[in-house]
Amino acid sequence: MRRYTSIIGASPEREMSRQSRIGSADTASTARWVENAGVLTTVEFAVLPIVEALRADGVVVVEGVLDPARARRVKAELQQLLDATPSGRNGFEGFDTKRIYRLFAKTRAFDDLAIDPVLIGVLDAILGHYQLSAPTGIQIGPGSEQQPLHHDDSIYPLPVPHGDVVLNTMWAFDDFTAANGATRFLPGSHQWSAGRRPAETDPVVLAEMPAGSVAFYTGSIWHGGGANRTGVPRLGVILEYVAAWLRPQENHVIGVSPETVATLPVTLQELLGYNIYPPFVGYVDGRHPRRFLPAANNAE
Repeated sequence: MRRYTSIIGASPEREMSRQSRIGSADTASTARWVENAGVLTTVEFAVLPIVEALRADGVVVVEGVLDPARARRVKAELQQLLDATPSGRNGFEGFDTKRIYRLFAKTRAFDDLAIDPVLIGVLDAILGHYQLSAPTGIQIGPGSEQQPLHHDDSIYPLPVPHGDVVLNTMWAFDDFTAANGATRFLPGSHQWSAGRRPAETDPVVLAEMPAGSVAFYTGSIWHGGGANRTGVPRLGVILEYVAAWLRPQENHVIGVSPETVATLPVTLQELLGYNIYPPFVGYVDGRHPRRFLPAANNAE
């Protein structure tokens, strides 16, 4: 049985390191390590319990989504891409972190995962109409410092509070631990009032999870990658989704060739930007954008 873990309840520990802010009102340094991942709640992997946990806590971890053999195969394929990938260019990307951008131009490993029926059901409930925003492989290398706390929807100039416009999934291809950079979350912070920022009294909880797990989290929850204090890298992949009326972070229409997109399932084509937000946002020459793909799965 697949399981989800609601990341709730942990006590803050002593400060061990501090990150400098990077010039945004929506990022913050963190003041301590928190080693306790909180209380684990186990249920069947299904839309309703995941949605309920997201609405309550802003984050939930699903275990056992990928079997170990597939997780190893995908990790091996991604490692070939990482071998040719430079390290980050700034403190937010991480100077000892590698990021695989243009993911759907470089691998077919996530085609079915991006449109998994349970994931689509969660997206339907949280976002309604949506598309992929920033699918990215992230390998946090040894010596990487913790990322400033931030929330992903802060890049959009929207009034606060607002409805959900971003939903993120983090797929683990190594065990995520306190030592190797497990993502840090402030459960419940997706419901904070406008202007509130993380304080040293707010518990930061680690999303420790085995390889093959997936963390779902909303765009409004404060979080950040952890520091890797081990001698080996930690690999995860983000499949981030955004409301279809907003511009995605990465331009997939340019980033993934039309010839490649034409071979993909129709749902994935639409997630990569070939979609219409009702009633007609996104049309091309008065028609659905998929009609302009090379002949394949583009009938509309």
